[in-house]
Amino acid sequence: MRLQGKIAVITGAGTGIGKTTALRFAKEGAKVVVTDINFENVKKTADEIQQSGGEALALHHDVSHEDSWTQVVDASLSTYGQIDILFNNAGIYFIKPLAETTLDEFNRMMSINVTSVFLGMKHVMPLMAKKGGGSVINASSVAGLKGAAGHIAYGASKGAVRIMTKDAAVEYAPANVRVNSIHPAYINTAMGAYAVNTAKIPESELAKIVAPLGRFGTVEEVANLVVFLASDESSFSTGAEFILDGGATAR
Repeated sequence: MRLQGKIAVITGAGTGIGKTTALRFAKEGAKVVVTDINFENVKKTADEIQQSGGEALALHHDVSHEDSWTQVVDASLSTYGQIDILFNNAGIYFIKPLAETTLDEFNRMMSINVTSVFLGMKHVMPLMAKKGGGSVINASSVAGLKGAAGHIAYGASKGAVRIMTKDAAVEYAPANVRVNSIHPAYINTAMGAYAVNTAKIPESELAKIVAPLGRFGTVEEVANLVVFLASDESSFSTGAEFILDGGATAR
């Protein structure tokens, strides 16, 4: 019960990494506010948590809009009284050559992957500071650490998340509010499946090209790291990058 008594907000919790992490948070004792643009999916996440004896609140959430963030924060506070953990997990992904990427596509990527993280930190970190501490985990990517063809929009968004995390960490360190970024390579999610389809080669072959460990990561492995960063076990870590890439960035 590493998160006993803590209140967590997780965006993009209807599927994949967000859903798995929400279930883990609940098992570790947290009360979880799960949000997603797809309310039907995120309601299923909350139902699974409740059926397992945990506490969860499902909310519709457009992470790119400030009024939607205000509603989520207000509902979290009215239901649970505080927010101790924020996992900015929601995001989108596409692979496309620079010259073929439209401005609308680029702006949409930045809105969902970057603006959402800014808004989450803006509305939650001051609340954490007032109560004396908290932990924010921002989902970046190995694409925020190194370049890759076809990743001009995605890489820009994840690089922005990386440095915004450091900026916020320095600003809020005196208030004992920590914020770190996680940097997965390909994980067995819908995004991972999309990468396989785009590459037009089997997953096993793509994994060998991408990662020395020769496989994609699992959502459970990502959730393990997020639980650590959300817990007091990581109390001396802030403004740092935590990489889950099977050795990809070691090359």
